[in-house]
Amino acid sequence: MAVETPENPVSAIASRAKAILKAPREEWPVIADETAPSGDIFTRYAMPLAAIGPVAGLIGGQLMGHSFFGISYRPGLLSALSTAISSFILSLLMLLVMTFIANQLAPRFGGEESTRRAFKLVAYSMTAAWLTGIFLLIPALAPLGIVGLYSVYLFHTGTGPLMKIPADQAMNYTAVNIICGVLLALIAGALSANIGGMFPSARDHHGITITAEGDDGDGDKVTIDIPGVGTINGNQTEQATEDLAAAAADAISGNASGPSAPAALQALLPETIGGYRRTELSSERAGPGSKAEGVYEAGDRRFTLKVSDMAIVGALTGFGAALGIESNRENGTTRERTTTENGNLVVEKWNSASNRGRYLIVVDKRFLLEAEGHAASLDELKGAVGAIDKGKLAVLSHSRG
Repeated sequence: MAVETPENPVSAIASRAKAILKAPREEWPVIADETAPSGDIFTRYAMPLAAIGPVAGLIGGQLMGHSFFGISYRPGLLSALSTAISSFILSLLMLLVMTFIANQLAPRFGGEESTRRAFKLVAYSMTAAWLTGIFLLIPALAPLGIVGLYSVYLFHTGTGPLMKIPADQAMNYTAVNIICGVLLALIAGALSANIGGMFPSARDHHGITITAEGDDGDGDKVTIDIPGVGTINGNQTEQATEDLAAAAADAISGNASGPSAPAALQALLPETIGGYRRTELSSERAGPGSKAEGVYEAGDRRFTLKVSDMAIVGALTGFGAALGIESNRENGTTRERTTTENGNLVVEKWNSASNRGRYLIVVDKRFLLEAEGHAASLDELKGAVGAIDKGKLAVLSHSRG
């Protein structure tokens, strides 16, 4: 696969992204031998991928809004556009600054200086982080951006082929570069509301752990743990990357199936759930996705139940599930948890003081089921999501052509 003279730039991006995600140890030597100018990589690969998060965040915020413990809002268009533009520019600036840092640090860890190779190392290792920006298209999925931590492993595996870092220094070289990246992200976060929130605190860098081992020593079993952020386990990425590549190919060719009709999703929301009765009902289609939601009330308790069809966006969700992500946070009366259960991504949030929370699960790599609001317990919100007929979801999934 060559990036230098692509007949179809979009197809070239998809092919390279698939290769670096699926088999980084095999792909890095290929990248090291390529002679594509850094300017071409910047414009044909880095810029399109870096734009995914800002564009998805802009569209998601305008069409679906943001929600936090029952409070929903849509940012002003001009403000959201300004934030998206600044995020895009800052991410590209970070790419250039990190290239400089990676190049300058290489000799200190027994490697070789090369601005061109350092640029390729940083740009291609950012693939996972940039791709997960698509989750911002559906704001409720933003916590799944933790999947972007896979970029840490990509960087780690590329240090030898690109910068000639000795194997016994690769971990230290990676950790120092990540620390620098964290500090840059904190600076960027002060300038743009969309950047920095998903990076760990600089004080936690000593706990970074990257484990890569396999039966034949090829590093197939990958675990990345960053305190304060979470853990991902990259043991089963092959099928996920195949799904991701297939979705990308369908999107490029125009063969991707569209989302379910809003009315079909709306029919999945029951009139009553336990002691709660549905008081409001709505549905809509927004670009590559559709959703339906109902408001349920029982006395002074009130929550919203949503079912969304993410269509091809679900391929990245499948990749996140394959990585076995795990994140747990507690802050006083609030606890948050992101995990994988039976191959499905799950997000839980609960505030015991206000009895407000959220339970979200992704089903069949397409459907996002979510209950959020004021309830007696998190179990009630889980029960509300469980009230959606999974059999009917399966019918919808197989009925689209």
